[in-house]
This record gives sequence, structure tokens and C-alpha cells, in this order.
Amino acid sequence: MKILLCEDVEKLGYLGDIVEVKEGYARNYLLPHGLAKAPSDANVKALADEKAARAEQRRLTRERLQTVAEAVNGAEAVVAAKANEQGHLFGSVAQHEIAENLRKQGFEIKDDMVRMHEHIKEVGTHEVKLRIAAELEVKVSVVVVSQDETIEPTDENIEK
Repeated sequence: MKILLCEDVEKLGYLGDIVEVKEGYARNYLLPHGLAKAPSDANVKALADEKAARAEQRRLTRERLQTVAEAVNGAEAVVAAKANEQGHLFGSVAQHEIAENLRKQGFEIKDDMVRMHEHIKEVGTHEVKLRIAAELEVKVSVVVVSQDETIEPTDENIEK
């Protein structure tokens, strides 16, 4: 079934796009929630101006996110956590702690941008991906240290 999107729908399309979806998805979700309409000429013309404005807004947002990605690429987040003598953490380091550390360094990072298969449970250096936007991923180093250790400042982990 072809429908005209009235809003941006993740993994489906943007406002003003005519997309093919299963009839049940359109009838039970998209149409009742006002996310789509029938693709008539009048509906397409009504959304044309807003479609152009949203495309420009997406372009500007993409440029801003590209700048954020270039700035944070290769950054280092140092997180202190309680650990035993063997380097095993008593808890774990999750997305929130990493994002919080990067925010303190001045980067615009949300918790959901941090992508990890599982929480970090060992002291040491770990590579973590940040998904800034669709098709825009960067890597950062996460250095997990024991709370009992003192962190010596290096050129890499000093705020810029």
C-alpha cells in the first residue's frame, strides 16, 4: 500500500515521501496516529513547502552533527569505578557514565549515542562506538581506572 508520510518516521522515510508499506502497518499505526495520508495530488501539494523546509533543517542538523563527530572522534573518556585487585569492577561502566564524561569535556553527546554490546566490567582501555546519526559513527577510547588509583593528567585527557 502506498502512503504519503506527514511526519518523519525512523527507518521508513521523511515528511512528504511516498512509501510502500504493508496494509496493516498503514491502517493500524501510521494512519490513526496522523503519520501518513493517502497520496493524493492535493495532499502532496499541501506538504511540498514543509517538505523543503524540513529537508533544509535536516541538512543543517547533519552538518552540526558532522562537526560534533569530527570533534569527538578519537576522544578519551576516563571513568573511575570500584574494582578489586585483579581489575574486575564491582559494578560496571554503562553508556550513561561514558556520555556524562564526554559531556563534561564539552562534547554534545546523548546517552543513547553510546553503542556497547555489553557494559564494561574490567579496568583498562576499551574502544566504544558513538552513533551520532544514521550512518555517522565514531570511536572513542574509554579508560576505566580503579577509584583507589590516582589519575595522572596527560595531553589526551585534559579538557580542550
